[in-house]
Amino acid sequence: MRSQDALRLVTLLAVALLASGCLHDDEASTTVTVQETVTETGTASVPGEAPAVVRVYFLRDGEVAPVQREVVTGPAIARTALNELFSGLSPEERGLETSIHAGVEVVALAIQGGVADIRLSESLNDERAYAQVVYTLTQFPTVKRVVVDGRRPAGRAAVEEHTPPVLVESPLPGETVEPGFEVTGTANTFEATFQYELRDASDAVISKDFVTATSGSGTRGTFSFTVPYEVDRVQEGSLTVFENSAASGARTNEVSIPLRLE
Repeated sequence: MRSQDALRLVTLLAVALLASGCLHDDEASTTVTVQETVTETGTASVPGEAPAVVRVYFLRDGEVAPVQREVVTGPAIARTALNELFSGLSPEERGLETSIHAGVEVVALAIQGGVADIRLSESLNDERAYAQVVYTLTQFPTVKRVVVDGRRPAGRAAVEEHTPPVLVESPLPGETVEPGFEVTGTANTFEATFQYELRDASDAVISKDFVTATSGSGTRGTFSFTVPYEVDRVQEGSLTVFENSAASGARTNEVSIPLRLE
């Protein structure tokens, strides 16, 4: 082959390769595949940071009652929370019970479009156990409804029967609080009102007030209020929420949450 022909061939090959590379780069920059990420939650602990705190819902008098659990986890924090629920009560969690029998395990869990679809190794015992699972999973902002073993998707409203009239979700039993701490949760009480009392280690009332939720009388609403108090030392205390009976004035639907007062 003559040198001029060889040079011409090399030039043509270089142009072809350059065109191919440009086409590839152009395609890579304009062709994008978007898929919805299937994740168990957007919240997880990060290596080197404190463990994540999750709520696990057991039962008090047949109604859901949250406790806190510290867990070390990655992206699968929802599965971790369920595992904590299925592990049962700890010795410190006195006064509570669970309707989930021992041995139940998570076989599969997928969260997409606000729905958590789970498969369990065994069927749940009853509707109270179902309520425990629904509440435990819907604490995460990525979960609005839950499907258990192919059941119809259900949110918290579907398990209202097993939700106490006043459900305090923060602070949780055993938490340390400071003056002016915030209390949040949901309530379904007569005319949307209830009361609280904060008691110190001697059982003396050191703060109390009326609370009004966003709705009531058959419709569950939310509430948020702060609790001012003064103590002269760090001590154990308790926050009690309750209604007064419209008929007799007696306390009803009373729940007491142990706290550590700073």
